[in-house]
Amino acid sequence: MRFGLFIPQGWRQDLTGIEARDHWGVMNGLAQHADQGDVWESVWVYDHFHSVPEPNGQAVHEAWSLINAFAATTSRVRLGQMCTCMAYRNPAYLAKVAATADVISGGRVEMGIGAGWYEHEWRAYGYGFPSAGERIAMLDEGVQIFKQLWTNGVATLDGRHYQVSGAQLAPLPLQVDGPPLWIAGGGERKTLRIAAEHAQYTNFDGTPEVFAHKSQVLRGHCDAIGRDFGEITRSANFNVVIGETQADVDDRIAWVEEHYALTVPERAPGVAEDFRKGPLVGTPEQVVDALTHLQGLGMTYAITYFADAAYDRASIELFESQVVPALR
Repeated sequence: MRFGLFIPQGWRQDLTGIEARDHWGVMNGLAQHADQGDVWESVWVYDHFHSVPEPNGQAVHEAWSLINAFAATTSRVRLGQMCTCMAYRNPAYLAKVAATADVISGGRVEMGIGAGWYEHEWRAYGYGFPSAGERIAMLDEGVQIFKQLWTNGVATLDGRHYQVSGAQLAPLPLQVDGPPLWIAGGGERKTLRIAAEHAQYTNFDGTPEVFAHKSQVLRGHCDAIGRDFGEITRSANFNVVIGETQADVDDRIAWVEEHYALTVPERAPGVAEDFRKGPLVGTPEQVVDALTHLQGLGMTYAITYFADAAYDRASIELFESQVVPALR
């Protein structure tokens, strides 16, 4: 199994209490940690502008700025976004941004892309909020533009949502045909069809029952277009709460509630309960068992999030020492 690590960037209240001048040091320090050794294949950030579980003005650092910064300060680990919202940037421009990051990083960019969902920030930033069908259609057209630019260095598309005419891209990304595409989302009729057509990776719900079902839907789309289902690596994102004992796990859940109570007190109990219900909550043995079961369902790339990463690396280090070796 392969592993990625989310870097706290504020979106999930995960830089609360840390001075803005110190944010980069915290984020880059974790990226540097992941860059050492061979435990983590990748580091990840979210593409959002407003915090969750509600937009309360907490710090949220911009995804592609971070990708380019990490490209310059790391040397091995791969760099992804889970996931870039297609409509937040013109796709030809975004293809250029990703290509530049790929060059800076020496060919280490992963292109996570999706249709977007966070209505509040869409409207606040002046993007409106098209229907789900429209957003997915924008995703489809944008991916076509990516592939033309990254493969040929030029793109032309007269689409319903995007029009480019001889858009040029130079230099090309260092990776042949561009950064690998991660199509994120589990929409069964359209998103997974787009994934079957274009993705090297998918990313959808990691709950075992849901993961198994979405996998079968993806297989059906692959069969329909004649693509080998096995070509697509299936991944999922996980909140990890890990402790040597159940008491340690309970203490970490309590910390999550106390931490969120600093900024969103009404939402803190619900957030803590959501963490508690996650698949990767427990002792190292329990987390290994959960991942082993998911691996049997075809989930071979786990992208992990540790709520306390900016404040205490103990959970990350426990995962590194007792979980990763068991899955390698």
